[in-house]
Amino acid sequence: MLKLNPSVSGMSIFLALALALWEYYFFFFGGRLEGPLGWFTPDRLGFNLAWLALVYISFQLLSIPFALRASRERFTGVLDGMASLVPLGITLIVIFGRPELLGTPQRWEAAFLLMFIAAVDLFGGYTFNLALSRRMMDVTGPTTS
Repeated sequence: MLKLNPSVSGMSIFLALALALWEYYFFFFGGRLEGPLGWFTPDRLGFNLAWLALVYISFQLLSIPFALRASRERFTGVLDGMASLVPLGITLIVIFGRPELLGTPQRWEAAFLLMFIAAVDLFGGYTFNLALSRRMMDVTGPTTS
């Protein structure tokens, strides 16, 4: 049975799925929160996406060393890596499969920014994990001087 515990990997998975859910709402349902908040309206889209990108990618990449040592189960690590595919997949589907959803230049820019964020998360995370696992396993061998 799958046991979910509040860990760094669990938070990383949650953030990736939350970003995917927000992307789905943004692209397929207009994604405007009108009213007193005014988040992601056309005049504030770039600024708010910059903050979203900063928070998301910072947590995802900075949490890797902590998640690598704390994660005893390989399944959680694999699930953490696979969760990063979901936001990337939604953005790629919108850009290449449903471009009519991107009616304005601002929404095109948002789509490409979200695609690059997800790609950096996926490939950067893989690169960091590879580098850290090699260092922990000491693949280089002993050095002679």
